[in-house]
Amino acid sequence: MKVFNTLGRRYEEFTTRESGKVAIYLCGPTVQSDPHVGHGRAAVAFDVIRRYLQWRGNEVTFVQNVTDVEDKIIAAAQERNVPVEDLAREMTDRFQAAYRALGALVPDVEPRATEHIAEMQRMITILIERGHAYESDGDVYFIVRSFPRYGELSGHRIDELISGARVEPGERKRDPLDFALWKAAKPGEPRWDSPWGPGRPGWHIECSAMSVKYLGNGFDIHGGGTDLIFPHHENEIAQSEGATGQRFARYWLHNGMVNLGGEKMAKSTGQVIGLEEAIDRFTPMAIRLFYLRAHYRTPQEYSEALLADAKASVERLWTFRRRGPDELSAEPDEAAIERFQEAMDDDFNTPEAVGVLFDTVREGNRRIDAGEEAGPIFSAFDEIAGVLGLIPPPESLDELKMNLAALAEELGVGPGATAEETVERLIDARRVARDERDWATADSVRERLDDLGVVLEDTADGARWHRR
Repeated sequence: MKVFNTLGRRYEEFTTRESGKVAIYLCGPTVQSDPHVGHGRAAVAFDVIRRYLQWRGNEVTFVQNVTDVEDKIIAAAQERNVPVEDLAREMTDRFQAAYRALGALVPDVEPRATEHIAEMQRMITILIERGHAYESDGDVYFIVRSFPRYGELSGHRIDELISGARVEPGERKRDPLDFALWKAAKPGEPRWDSPWGPGRPGWHIECSAMSVKYLGNGFDIHGGGTDLIFPHHENEIAQSEGATGQRFARYWLHNGMVNLGGEKMAKSTGQVIGLEEAIDRFTPMAIRLFYLRAHYRTPQEYSEALLADAKASVERLWTFRRRGPDELSAEPDEAAIERFQEAMDDDFNTPEAVGVLFDTVREGNRRIDAGEEAGPIFSAFDEIAGVLGLIPPPESLDELKMNLAALAEELGVGPGATAEETVERLIDARRVARDERDWATADSVRERLDDLGVVLEDTADGARWHRR
């Protein structure tokens, strides 16, 4: 199994710190505003990496932080005239809900920066003691020149950085290259007591303190978007290894950006498509499949046409799966599983893996139509789809019960005791309307159910329904 390590920019054989165990840290969201489609890509990319490593028999510990105190959050809260902690809490909830909708597994640990101030202060104290940092009027800065390997991750050289470096107004740096570990308190900002006076942490120290606390030194995978390579991840390496004297992370994996109109999707560029909006329009699994059709390291252009195609492709997956039994006993088709593993062992090549999944659909349909045994194909389909996190929607309609009952009343049909029974009654009403050649009513029932995410299929044995 090989992965592309940003540190060194080369493919490397993947070996773990501890046999059979994988420790992963993913830089989570900075929660100053609503999640957009770019955020979802990182969540899905590393969720699949996590799922695959588990499928390969590893015990995976997955840590994804929440940055809930940072300059952008403070500015957004001041603009909205709300407390910083209230904005951060609201946005954290929205990010988590969107990630769960996309099928991302809940992290084993999801630390918030504001809950780890003590760990950050301890690391800063050690850096000062070791000559890697200094206090300046309540601020604390990391001395970039004290870490000779600075720039190894990003490929930047210190002499190249000097020309573009500058001291921002209010900063008290000795050297323009130095970066803040602790920021002295300003009026109206969150603050904590510290040995250097009241203040708050810099952004970069947060991830160093939290990742080392939960995963220790030399953990296996540090992930995030390519936009974090410099300066965030570069600074993490410098301050972490400066404090511990040990290797920080073994492999650095970075997902490419989602672009819109050729520019990175980000609040800073003004190029944004809301993740919640996209999920509502195209369904969560269509968004997930859209991401997986591009290799996680490559840039990906947002396209409504591609998302519409992904939505249709997801329906094709579920249409195929409904042709098979609910419970499977056959062993998965060995050839399909081998091809899937070969693709994923090559730096988590999800486009190839998705291709294998659709090949099982084609082969499964061929076998069914030819009257051949298709059990192994369905077993392979379930296994591959599960690792990719392409999970069919639940058939239960409990959350739609009130809306279905209202529709039934509107159409003059008495609602059933359950949501499923109400759907069956609406299907019966549609059948009666079709028998009476009342096409307007029949079409209305189908369309209104479709609006609620209940899809009707007309078969030789009558109408069947399923969740979109």
